[in-house]
Amino acid sequence: MSLNIANCPRCGRVFAKGIRDVCHKCYENIENEYNICIQYLRDNKGATIKELSDETNVSVKQITKFIKEGRISLYNAPNLSYPCESCGVLIRDGTICEVCRSRLTTDVNRLKELEAQKLAEKQALRHAQTYKIDSTDK
Repeated sequence: MSLNIANCPRCGRVFAKGIRDVCHKCYENIENEYNICIQYLRDNKGATIKELSDETNVSVKQITKFIKEGRISLYNAPNLSYPCESCGVLIRDGTICEVCRSRLTTDVNRLKELEAQKLAEKQALRHAQTYKIDSTDK
């Protein structure tokens, strides 16, 4: 039986990794941060993520994690949104904004077209080489 030991990503302490990815003390701190955020949102339903972070001293990154985990709902918080993982613009759904999603889709389609074009050129070259006729008379 091996012990799964790791350094806590938040504080650096060594801990026995099991159910959680952080040490017990950091887990308690995260839970405390969550409770502070929830209480602030109950009292201030129109808060933005910046305001929530400034007033509670909880990082935007941690608040975003609470939202993505489903612990903080955007349903009753009309002004609450979180940053796009690509450009940082505030969004309420998914991980990237519509502009970045469109750009990513365009880039993927462009790469697919380039790959298809390279494959077609390669096949045409093979075909031309296979049926090349020697024009020298013997």
